Amino acid sequence: MSHQVTGLRAWMLQRLSALYLAGYTLWATVYFLLYPVADHAAWQTLWRGPMMSTGAALLFIALLVHAWVGVRDVLLDYVRRPLLRLVLLALLWAWLLVLTIWLVRVLVGVM
Repeated sequence: MSHQVTGLRAWMLQRLSALYLAGYTLWATVYFLLYPVADHAAWQTLWRGPMMSTGAALLFIALLVHAWVGVRDVLLDYVRRPLLRLVLLALLWAWLLVLTIWLVRVLVGVM
């Protein structure tokens, strides 16, 4: 079997992350409409729960994957100069790494 790149893996990652993002957004909207958070202490208590913190962590992982695949594909399709493409991909990777570090700090600070 050959090792051709068909784009199926990127397509699946993009679709699965989009489904999770849409599902979580819909669920969170309904949840916060039905159970509004009254104050900061209630907000902290809510996010310390394992379901919310895990769901939020998965949300941001899905968002980072979705952003990486989407922007990477645009850069690969439309930036024709190889060096410029490499620089832009490296900048994108670095920016997503910074966001990941920020996310870990926020989630660890909440727990």
